[in-house]
Amino acid sequence: LWNYCNVLRDAGLSYQDYIEQLTYLLFLKMANERKKLQPERAPHIPEGHEWSDLLIPEGDALEIHYRKTLETLGREAGMLGTIFRKAQNKIQSPALLRRLIAELIDREEWSTLDVDVKGDAYEGLLEKNAEDTKTGAGQYFTPRPLIRAIVDVMHPAPGQTICDPACGTGGFLLIAHEYISSHYEMDSDQKRHLRFDALRGFDIVDSVTRLCAMNLYLHGIGGDESPVQTTDTLASPPSTNYDIVMTNPPFGKKSSITVINEEGEETKEKAIYYREDFWATTSNKQLNFLQHVKSLLKIHGRAAIVVPDNVLFEGGAGETVRRKLLHECDVHTLLRLPTGIFYAQGVKANVLFFDRKPASEKPWTKTVWIYDFRTNVH
Repeated sequence: LWNYCNVLRDAGLSYQDYIEQLTYLLFLKMANERKKLQPERAPHIPEGHEWSDLLIPEGDALEIHYRKTLETLGREAGMLGTIFRKAQNKIQSPALLRRLIAELIDREEWSTLDVDVKGDAYEGLLEKNAEDTKTGAGQYFTPRPLIRAIVDVMHPAPGQTICDPACGTGGFLLIAHEYISSHYEMDSDQKRHLRFDALRGFDIVDSVTRLCAMNLYLHGIGGDESPVQTTDTLASPPSTNYDIVMTNPPFGKKSSITVINEEGEETKEKAIYYREDFWATTSNKQLNFLQHVKSLLKIHGRAAIVVPDNVLFEGGAGETVRRKLLHECDVHTLLRLPTGIFYAQGVKANVLFFDRKPASEKPWTKTVWIYDFRTNVH
């Protein structure tokens, strides 16, 4: 994979671009392998647009056919459409595209590799992408040791439903899947539920949802229907409630949306969400996500959410949300993280753990345990 990356990087592609291009090609190659080994588990690729069809044309004909394949797959339903939605060919050199397909990817039998090997390799690509701070990609990558620590204390179990409303590249979903698989002996129904129904993710960015869907696919998660969707999850109340919500929403105090003005130009406008299930109407992104996470939970459902310091101390809407949260939920634990743990350096962050409770006249929160994680303490 690193060799492929070097080839694409030398052609002027960014981390984000070449990971996307590898995503498309790896998916098609592995789908072709699965069709031979496990036809019942292989994704349905429309006739004329399978991996074997990319091995035939050369030169400009290959570039044209590849572009048409991406467009066709992007119109498909389910996981296929999620992975290829709005996909574009960024490899402008037909010779380079041919080399990538025929000489590099086609020579490897990916399905014979262990799933964890494929997953770890792909995670490595995503982490490299996150380190490319020029593109701001780091906001989509939560350090995996932090995710593992959160999942460990949330201890998800078979039969439970788990959601990440800002899923990024799918870290929480993947590690929750790994935790359940390694900690429990499951029957066939529980295994099927874990693969198809247990995990749900949402993200507003097409390219990130695509990476997440591919990441899940590499780990054998999902089927015809995609576990992840591209949507503004804050726009409306949830239609489904979950046992567990774990998430690291994007930092930044103000929500914004892209709109087209009268001149046909794209502009950014402040996003304010008017929802009856919200305690406060605000453009503060973190407060909106905190309220949304509460709405996503079933009664007695449990949440872990990464929040910046301002959520804990801000007045106005922040005070309203905090008071309501302490009353309607059991906010039992706050983990204060070291400054700089994320790629957005200097951001002081915390992990807030709470359980949603039934309606009550008295506040549910009685005691909050605060853990301060410090570095270089002897």
